[in-house]
Amino acid sequence: IQKKSVGSGRPIEAQAGFSRVIRLDNVSSRICISGNAATNPDGSVHAPGDYYAQTKYILGDLIKGYLEQVGASLENVVRTRVYVVDIQRNWEAVAKAHGEVFGNIRPTTTMIGTSALGHPDMVVEIDADAAI
Repeated sequence: IQKKSVGSGRPIEAQAGFSRVIRLDNVSSRICISGNAATNPDGSVHAPGDYYAQTKYILGDLIKGYLEQVGASLENVVRTRVYVVDIQRNWEAVAKAHGEVFGNIRPTTTMIGTSALGHPDMVVEIDADAAI
């Protein structure tokens, strides 16, 4: 796969770990990952109400694990969509966690505010697209 990323040079791109545009050439497979909230294997909510911890868990444990199951890795992620409850007050914690996971990978991303998720303790949900 050949990948070209383009940014605007704004500081938020490095902080949150994302690019404005990605061009992909020679893609053999596309991987689509459904929205994931911070749910533990037993069904309980991971880190109830903690925006940073939920984002890190979703990206670094759940999505990373799903990618590995299909022969890919976080380096293959080209797009994320992040749904955030109370986005005006909490986007920075989410952006920080996203940036720590995707620092140099820098997929395109969209952060979307929402009024609620499936459980009151869930505050972040993320879906992703990858290419190999």
